[in-house]
Amino acid sequence: MAAQTEESDTAREQTKAEQDVDQVRARAARNQRRLDSGEITSPKDLENLQSELVSLGRRQDDLETVVLEIMERNEAAAERAKELGAAVAALEDKLTEAVGRRDAALREIDAEAEQVRARRAEAAAGIPDPLLKLYDRLRGQYGGVGAARLHQKRCEGCRQELALTELNEVRQAPADSVLRCGNCSRILVRTPESGL
Repeated sequence: MAAQTEESDTAREQTKAEQDVDQVRARAARNQRRLDSGEITSPKDLENLQSELVSLGRRQDDLETVVLEIMERNEAAAERAKELGAAVAALEDKLTEAVGRRDAALREIDAEAEQVRARRAEAAAGIPDPLLKLYDRLRGQYGGVGAARLHQKRCEGCRQELALTELNEVRQAPADSVLRCGNCSRILVRTPESGL
């Protein structure tokens, strides 16, 4: 935007400078016609008119130099705007591509989440309702992890090793009993690697 603004500003500046040159040229041409027509007969008026023509010539040269400088700045601004426009277009293409990849990834995640929800519902169908409610409550409290594996005498939910008395209780508990970690209160899942 800044480059486009600079380009349009220098274009306006160039137009104004060219109009100034045209005004000086027109005035010089008018004075030259008056001089050439012979209608001015007074030597003093002739001298003033010739002096003004010289002054207008210098002014025209100065203004044309200004116009050239502005034209160079305008060309540089136009080139910069063109380069930046191409860069913006390339970035917009990349953004479109990234949004497409993101949307595709989100569709995959949504599909996978739906499959996981279906598997969870299937697995939850065989779990007693009070245990499922306890698990869901713990899940809400502990960032989505309501049950943790007991691995090598350590709760993998809180990463704390169970005390000897807790381990003895776990060893003696029936296989279908619900055990909870004494540190984090998550449901403990016993496996052959529990270290019992």
